Amino acid sequence: MRFGWMLGLFFPRNVHVFLRAGSVGGAAAGCFAPMAAALGIWFSSRCRFPVSLPPLLTRFFSRLQPAKRSKINGCSAGSLPLSPEQVERIRKNKEAALQKLAARTASYIPAELGQSWRASLAGEFSKPYFPQLMTFVAEERKRCTVYPPQHQVFTWTQLCDIHDVKVVILGQDPYHGPNQAHGLCFSVQRPVPPPPSLENIYKELAVDIEGFSHPGHGDLTGWAKQGVLLLNAVLTVRAHQANSHRERGWEQFTDAVVSWLNENLDGLVFMLWGAYAQKKGSSIDRKRHHVLQTAHPSPLSVHRGFFGCKHFSKTNEFLKKSGKQLIDWKAL
Repeated sequence: MRFGWMLGLFFPRNVHVFLRAGSVGGAAAGCFAPMAAALGIWFSSRCRFPVSLPPLLTRFFSRLQPAKRSKINGCSAGSLPLSPEQVERIRKNKEAALQKLAARTASYIPAELGQSWRASLAGEFSKPYFPQLMTFVAEERKRCTVYPPQHQVFTWTQLCDIHDVKVVILGQDPYHGPNQAHGLCFSVQRPVPPPPSLENIYKELAVDIEGFSHPGHGDLTGWAKQGVLLLNAVLTVRAHQANSHRERGWEQFTDAVVSWLNENLDGLVFMLWGAYAQKKGSSIDRKRHHVLQTAHPSPLSVHRGFFGCKHFSKTNEFLKKSGKQLIDWKAL
């Protein structure tokens, strides 16, 4: 009671002022506002009547507010600015680090990659997954047989400029037998006989395209030279072990290929055969491109819609409407 009577001499009675963060009596602010508020509440509780802090205390808290640090050339006012020599040294170190990173990235870019594809897909080579993928494939080749041979992994980039692609056929995994895979999906090197899926493709062509006859081999290089991209989702495989290189990074790289084509070209025809290819092509802009879907030509599924799909003649119809040169499917 005696303490409350003494405070009554200094603080006006029956005046209630709400103390807000950032302002105490219009002066105290910042991190000291809670301290001032707490002090005012304590006085009120002890004195049993609302109080406001006197001007003397508000000025005190205002002076305790920390000042903003000014910066000069990125340094606080309390530290010395960098000398021209230090700035130049930092610039040279940064430049050297960037050159070192570029050299390390370049060492992982396959020499066999076609020039136009290399330039268009440059952003992929600096991503962490790509050096890891290249290292994995190189280690695999030391331990076991890997198909296709190194110089044929990127055949699909060597036969056609990326800007000249007109048709995209998506496959899944390279053939894993000797002398089969050579960097084009569904295609095999001569004189290896065509695998069952390719035989079924030829059967559909014979019905769909007038004048088509079995070429007597399974090499589809003639299509690739005309702008038909024959792209597997995974580009390498262990001998006799299907899907042995899946989920190692190839899928991300070939997704980037499909994405680039989807976003930078117009009027492409995508042939998506089977659930796997259809899932990989699910992001294709169907207002910008033509998408043909059916079952996979494998003997297990060919009768579920592949036979009779007429994708090859439909492709030429789309290309004709787009003003593009038709594919000569017989040119094998």
